[in-house]
Amino acid sequence: MGRRRSAPLNGLFAWVRRQSMKVKTFLTVTAVVAALVALKLCVKDHNHFFIASETIHFAGILVLIYKLTTQKTCSGLSLKTQELTAIFLAARLCCSLFMEGNIHTVLDCLTLVSTLWVIYMIRFKLKSTYIAELDNMPLYYVMVPSAIAAILVHPYTHHARIGRILWAFAAYLESISVLPQLRMMQNTKMIEPFTAHYVFALGVARFLGCAHWIIQVYDSAGQYLFLVGGAGYIWLPMILLAEIVQTFILADFCYYYVKNIVSGQLLVSLPSPV
Repeated sequence: MGRRRSAPLNGLFAWVRRQSMKVKTFLTVTAVVAALVALKLCVKDHNHFFIASETIHFAGILVLIYKLTTQKTCSGLSLKTQELTAIFLAARLCCSLFMEGNIHTVLDCLTLVSTLWVIYMIRFKLKSTYIAELDNMPLYYVMVPSAIAAILVHPYTHHARIGRILWAFAAYLESISVLPQLRMMQNTKMIEPFTAHYVFALGVARFLGCAHWIIQVYDSAGQYLFLVGGAGYIWLPMILLAEIVQTFILADFCYYYVKNIVSGQLLVSLPSPV
């Protein structure tokens, strides 16, 4: 019964794969717009998108913890992505303690503690199963551009400048922190289930974060982009761009994840680069 129910979806994926890039782009845009409309109609308080995004990210880390404790292996996991995650969470948490102090602070704290535990397990307890040669993206490729962008473009509020720069650094770093994990998955070609679940959770989380900004901009007829006056005009467009970049980075993987799940495959396979 399960295979018969998934047959139409498999046929749909096969049809999409045969289409030209223009058709695929149109279908992707249509699907994204439909999802945004559905979220706008179903969720009244759009700030809940961020809570859902952070909760899903935390759930993704819990999936990794389950993998590490039950399978006693960290094969396929990028230590560098986990380290980048810990860095941007720590930076955001430092700002949040002084700027917000709400449910977002609690969720960031829980996610940071869980991420540090994952890092500890990879570095020490399960070091023999970590494939360091495949996790080969230098951290400064990600951190340096984020730091430069944060110094140049950050929110202009009444808070201390170092706090505003740190907040921007966390936002920019978060948008590209998954790159080492994606690079590692491209190197391995086959991704085991728990790692795939974790990356898919990141994709869903980032889409919800991006949806918040896009819907806010739509509801305000574009005025939300210029909510922060003066030199801060460029800050909100930059943060929206960062959210879109991360969503776009994860979109391709999420497509293959759903495709493999529908096909009943436990391992997610990625296509070889042309």
